[in-house]
Amino acid sequence: MRNPVGGHVPVAGGLATTGLAYARVLGAETVQVFVANPRGWATPVGNPAQDERFRAECEAGSISAWVHAPYLINFGSHTEATVEKSVESLRHSLRRGREIGAKGVVVHTGSATAGRPREVALAQVRERMLPLLDELTHEDDPYLLLESTAGQGFSLCSRAEDFGPYFDALDRHPKLGICLDTCHIFAAGHDLAEPGGAVRTLDELVATVGEGRLKLIHANDSKDVVGAHKDRHANIGAGHIGEDAFRALLRHPATDGVPLVIETPGGTAGHVADVELLKKLRC
Repeated sequence: MRNPVGGHVPVAGGLATTGLAYARVLGAETVQVFVANPRGWATPVGNPAQDERFRAECEAGSISAWVHAPYLINFGSHTEATVEKSVESLRHSLRRGREIGAKGVVVHTGSATAGRPREVALAQVRERMLPLLDELTHEDDPYLLLESTAGQGFSLCSRAEDFGPYFDALDRHPKLGICLDTCHIFAAGHDLAEPGGAVRTLDELVATVGEGRLKLIHANDSKDVVGAHKDRHANIGAGHIGEDAFRALLRHPATDGVPLVIETPGGTAGHVADVELLKKLRC
C-alpha cells in the first residue's frame, strides 16, 4: 500500500481493547498511541496481555503502530532535572515501543531555553540523546522520529533546513528518522498550499536529511495562516492548507509507503471523515 492512513487512538482501558476498537471504527490502516501520560513524567510498565494482543492484532491486520513520546520532553532545556527526566521518559517510550511492536517513536525536537545559543542546546541534544540511539541494537527496536515544531519561542527545529544541524548533532544515526507534521511545517513558514509548495518542501527535506528518512506523516490541516507559528490543527480540507496540498504530498516520491496519521479535532465523526478523505486523495 502506497500510504496507509489512520489516526492517533485512545488507549485508556487497554492498548488493544480500546485502541484497536477505535482503529476499526476509523477504518485505520495505521495507528499512533501514547504509552504514558503525554503531559507527565510517569513511566508505566504496561500490561503484557494487552501488549501481546495489540502486537498480534496489528500484525494480523497489517496495521503499523507508532508511539508518540510525552510532550514535556526537551533535550535542549537549561534545567538539568528536565533533561534527566527527558532521558528517562524517552528511553521508556523506546522500550515500550519495542514491546508493542511499534515501528517508530515520535519525539518533539524541543527548544533552547533561557536564551541559550542554539549550538549549546544542540551539543546537549548530542550528549544526552545520542546514547539512547546507540541503545537501539535489537532488530525490532523502533526508529526515533524527530518532529519539528510550529516555530514558537526558541525552537531548535521548525523549518526543513533545521533538521540538518539536528541530524548532524546525532551523527545522522541509522535509527534516526523524521515525522513530518503538515500543520507544524506550514505554521513554520513552508507554504504547502501555494502551487508547488508541497513538492518544494519535500524536496528540501530530502536534500537536507537524505532519502528514506521520512518515516511518518502527521496529516493535519491548519486553523491559522502560513507562518503564524501557531500549532492549531484543523480537519483535512477545512483549514488553510487544503486538499490539493495533501494530494500533492501523497504523490511525491519521498512519501512512497509512508503512513499518514491524523491528529485532528471533531471527535469520532471528524476522524472518520478525515481518514476517508485521505484515502480518496491517495488514489
